[in-house]
Amino acid sequence: MTKLQLTKPIVFIDVETTGLNKQRQDRIVDVCAIKIFPDGREEILNSLINPEMSIPMDSTQIHSIKDVDVIGKPTFGEFSKVFRDFIKDCDLGGFGMKFDLSILEQEFKRVGVNFSKEGRKIIDVQRIYHELEPRDLSAAHLRYCGKPLENAHKANSDVKATINVLESQLEKHNILPRDIKNLHEFCNPKDPSWIDDDGRFVWFEGKALINFGKHKGKTLEVVSKNDSSYLQWIISDDFSSKVKDISKDAINGKFPEPAPETIKP
Repeated sequence: MTKLQLTKPIVFIDVETTGLNKQRQDRIVDVCAIKIFPDGREEILNSLINPEMSIPMDSTQIHSIKDVDVIGKPTFGEFSKVFRDFIKDCDLGGFGMKFDLSILEQEFKRVGVNFSKEGRKIIDVQRIYHELEPRDLSAAHLRYCGKPLENAHKANSDVKATINVLESQLEKHNILPRDIKNLHEFCNPKDPSWIDDDGRFVWFEGKALINFGKHKGKTLEVVSKNDSSYLQWIISDDFSSKVKDISKDAINGKFPEPAPETIKP
């Protein structure tokens, strides 16, 4: 790396996990860290990690790592001190660092090893990309329709442009579904652990957990017994009807029952 001026080493990090829901206690299954020194030297630390849990099939479809691949590999607890020492006194970089750092902080805390991003400079290439590459309708119209959008921010022009952009996207990208149902799911991906569409309640080991607020990580059953006023607050506040219905049922002793595919062995 010759374009970036360094005064101390920077470590670029990427992790692959059992899922994307930190509150579901997802674990790291693969980690790679490349350290770049001010003089241009590089060092690499890379290992598969045994997450001590089954890797969901939907995650395997993304990163291709299966349960059999991590047999005999170090757990994060066994790997943590080596990793901590590798990034000691280094700034950090990556693509989508918010998630990577959150899952790392969770993993370090779980195994009782001190780790902090405090005092480190954090470089997020994804954030740079989003800042430098326009993400508005005018940019999409120019890219997909090949000409500037006239009268932008006029409702009539914008809605017509939106339709034209979608037509062009469907023409150029074979990966896009052609039917409304599947295109809806493409536009609104839902974590399989979510009970409601907003992920306020999630499945974990066959039980409904609260996934936000002061009771995050606690089972719905426990909260209904010990702090039903919290559920009353949900019912009276600005939450979806599904979330409110789940809360009402919980107060009355009725809890969601998971579909078989949401229960991990």
